[in-house]
Amino acid sequence: MKGGAKKTRSSKGQRTESSKFMEELRDFVRTRGADYLKDPNISSVGIGYKIKDNEPTKEISIQFTVDRKVVPEEIESLNTVLIPKSFKIKGKDIPTDVIERKFTVQFRVIPEAQISERKKRMDPILPGISVANIKETAGTIGCIVYDREDGTPYILSNWHVLQGPEGFIGDEITQPGSYDDNRVQLNRMGTLVRSHLGHAGDCAVATIEDRSFAPEIIDLNMIVEKIGDPELGDKVVKSGRTTGVTYGIVTRVHTITKIDYGGSVGEQEVGCFEIEVDPNAPPENGEVSMGGDSGSAWLFRGNGKQPTNIMAGLHFAGEGPMDPTEHALACYPKSIFEKLAISLSPPLKPEVTHGTGFAQNFLKFRVRIPKLSTSNMKKAFVTNGSEVIDYTHFSLALNKVRRFAFWVAWNIDGESIRKLSRKGIPFVIDPRIPENNQVGNQLYVKNRLDRGHIARRADLLWGGPAEARKANVDSFFFTNITPQMDDFNQGNRGGLWGRLEDAVFEDTEVDMLKVSLLAGPVFHEDDREFKGIKLPREFWKVIAFVENKKLKAKAFLLTQSLDELEAFELDRFKVYQIGLTEIEERCGLTFPASLKAADSVGEHLSRQPESLAQRKPLGSLEDIDWS
Repeated sequence: MKGGAKKTRSSKGQRTESSKFMEELRDFVRTRGADYLKDPNISSVGIGYKIKDNEPTKEISIQFTVDRKVVPEEIESLNTVLIPKSFKIKGKDIPTDVIERKFTVQFRVIPEAQISERKKRMDPILPGISVANIKETAGTIGCIVYDREDGTPYILSNWHVLQGPEGFIGDEITQPGSYDDNRVQLNRMGTLVRSHLGHAGDCAVATIEDRSFAPEIIDLNMIVEKIGDPELGDKVVKSGRTTGVTYGIVTRVHTITKIDYGGSVGEQEVGCFEIEVDPNAPPENGEVSMGGDSGSAWLFRGNGKQPTNIMAGLHFAGEGPMDPTEHALACYPKSIFEKLAISLSPPLKPEVTHGTGFAQNFLKFRVRIPKLSTSNMKKAFVTNGSEVIDYTHFSLALNKVRRFAFWVAWNIDGESIRKLSRKGIPFVIDPRIPENNQVGNQLYVKNRLDRGHIARRADLLWGGPAEARKANVDSFFFTNITPQMDDFNQGNRGGLWGRLEDAVFEDTEVDMLKVSLLAGPVFHEDDREFKGIKLPREFWKVIAFVENKKLKAKAFLLTQSLDELEAFELDRFKVYQIGLTEIEERCGLTFPASLKAADSVGEHLSRQPESLAQRKPLGSLEDIDWS
């Protein structure tokens, strides 16, 4: 024992001495090495084992690498110096070593810590990703469901994920959950609508707001379309936030378990069935489920690992930390669907009849839609011999090459405007038009582009209740959408654009409170391409109204910077008041003569410098000439 202790102390002393020696060498290189690197032939200086006969020895050396290793007689021709055979460092002679080696830039790629896609903010929302009440941590979205009465789409998860002991109906829900991303205001997804904890299950639903959704479960690529009743021996599979895809076998059915939910809730009895790991498809880490998987949908499997479209249960619990076996618990779908009054598909409703398209006789004076130039007509989508596509309260012409609208025309009836929620309304491709003629959701994922309405949603919500609701839904067709930077209507001067319609009502005496509008993007050949799509950087808008029995028209142009989509600098929006003739020239359109005549300041504005950079943008709504 004594000998061992003495040996340990000796080894420790040797290690300390060796460490000190290396520090001395390191200091030498740091202080003297830079001087040597000024030599054009020397590429590096460091500490290494001296090389002899192309093999490293155990002798420490100050090691130099050079572009060319030459005999002393050639030193001068290379404009270099002879490297000493050794350096005296702290009284010790340390040999040098010279190696011929030339360096070029070659980055060493170090993999970053990977954050699972399931734990990031996603748009569209998908089953299988992180979600939680603003007061909770993180669970999983099980599937997309619908209100049994009005068809509102919801996400389905657990009570303890979407509500929890401290939560209440109406609480904000975030995606991802705050455990995965604490920027809860940025990640707000919707609100808690209904929940239940008891014998029927541990379940809850929440709205989907300001984001689209897709029903396919992540990594399973399956949509839940039916619910089933699990039996012993059934093979199942789930896709959860934490463990991803795992496979199990039903081992117990019609079970009631007692679980302590903490807080004021305490122990609760929950009806469920039990699942264990499928021995023929074990998970890599041995875990069939872990914390954060709560809310996952278990699907029945067919042959092998293939999932079906039938839901077997809603995952809500797993084995305790001291339990050597691996099991999971799930609620019966029939019970929770009845308790929450939800369905896997929206209820069928009769088609609502409504007025269609832009009304050209909406005002006392007729406002005709613009005509496309010959070259633009060749690019237009045409159906039934016309380029005009009608929706509720608006119409448009679609550029099938650029895949955005040439123009959108709509009416506002200020006397019958309604306030309707946008909750649960997804952005959708118009099924009447080939999908490859439209830009869908793929453009707007994981960047700062917003799906910007050309015809403002709020402008279209007028008329009878059914008519306004239909206009609300129609506004979300991608044909009425263009890519706009996320501060398009909020950022500094750019905020003017979203308030032009409000301003005409506030600053003029609009007859009958009725307004007609036309707007669209300006297509340039040199528009920036992003994800294979050219993004418009300019937009135009024409506001037509009647004041004192006289038709008036005002035109505006907005520019947005698309230079840095991933690191966008604010205050890059500018709004200009321009003439209608300038829009015609920029866009290949022809407005009716009566509308151009109604633009009292157009002729004056058309004499402005051709370059926008030489013009003064609007600083506020007060700068608009409404005369």
